Amino acid sequence: MSEFRMPSLGADMESGTLLEWLVKPGDVVHKGDIVAVIDTDKAAVEIECFDSGTIEEILVPEGQRVPVGTALAMIGTAESEPVAVPPEPETVPPSPPKPVAAPLAGPLVRKLAKELGVDLSKVRGTGRGNGITRADVRRAAEPPPAPKAAPPRDRRVTPYARRLAKELGVDLAALPMTDSPVRAADIREAAQVPAPEASTPTAPVAPASRAESMRQATATLMARSKREIPHYYLSSTVDMSAALAWLRDVNRDLPVERRVLPAAVLLAATARAVAKVPALNGFWVDDRFQPSTPVNLGVAVSIRGGGLVTPAIAEAASLSAIEMMDRLRDLVTRARGGRLRAGELTTATITVSNMGDLGVDEVFGVIFPPQVALVGFGKVLDRPWAVDGLLGVRPVVTVTLSADHRATDGHTGGRLLDIIGQLLNKPEEL
Repeated sequence: MSEFRMPSLGADMESGTLLEWLVKPGDVVHKGDIVAVIDTDKAAVEIECFDSGTIEEILVPEGQRVPVGTALAMIGTAESEPVAVPPEPETVPPSPPKPVAAPLAGPLVRKLAKELGVDLSKVRGTGRGNGITRADVRRAAEPPPAPKAAPPRDRRVTPYARRLAKELGVDLAALPMTDSPVRAADIREAAQVPAPEASTPTAPVAPASRAESMRQATATLMARSKREIPHYYLSSTVDMSAALAWLRDVNRDLPVERRVLPAAVLLAATARAVAKVPALNGFWVDDRFQPSTPVNLGVAVSIRGGGLVTPAIAEAASLSAIEMMDRLRDLVTRARGGRLRAGELTTATITVSNMGDLGVDEVFGVIFPPQVALVGFGKVLDRPWAVDGLLGVRPVVTVTLSADHRATDGHTGGRLLDIIGQLLNKPEEL
């Protein structure tokens, strides 16, 4: 028997609301299955199960807010039982086939069968002595009846989603049939209403909006970061001419829905560069740096209504710019739709903040503890730029680094910015 507990989904999370159960007592679950949706101060997050077994008991009902570490459910681990192996059957020699009597059919019946293309050996006779009649031949020549349509699959709907559909007037039958159960997020999307604010059954709903709650949580974490982490800051300006020209060539061969944006190129270059400067990829825990082998790139995503979340793109250094665009598009869509998973909010090893789409020239971010670095990108701007002694106008971007002086120094940070610049000038390697 094991306990499924309220996980910590970030350094700033102290409690969460059990928004929706996707399982019930008696259900068999496996490690990695999505079993619940937790509402934090920042977003609704899908929670994976850490054990395999059977849900024995639900300890926390939907809608209740509990501290991190609280047992939410009990999972029973099924003990393996010996499987009885049936004895092998005795080998019996096959009996010789019995001769099949030729069907009884008169000359007129055989003539009709020939005209209709009916094999008399496959016709069951209904005449005297099981003889075959012309009616038997005509029935055999008729096409087989069309198979009956399979009954429609039962639509799987979580209890909370069913109640929410009734409240919002959503017709469950009108929703597209999928292999996954209908959840509350699907109902809200169909009704075009935002996710609800977190609340507790024992206290009145806080007057602050979700955006205000998110900003408060972020501000608390950033205040802790500035108080505890000795930041240092570096910046570099990179010529984007080669990168943008390469993007134009790549996008000619891609469908519109898969076209690559400059943000994906910036992320891909950052991930590759961080893999070459591992001293900036990891966590400061227990007064020492703990490096991470994979580069899990945290991406700052703005949420509708205000606020930010920073889910991670796992193994980002192994992704091409096109693959990075696909992952980024999926991550942003799910972040804004309240479908992030717990692992995506807890595994980032370094964060990137790209504020170029907001017209910001440069951004010096605050490190997300326990990470030790944050890379920022501003807007791609046309600026005077000298090449081989000649002055011209080039598209450039300002890249910044905020890093923890306990883990690295300016020399290490400068190497990272230099490698990012080199990669952006050789986009074909991304």
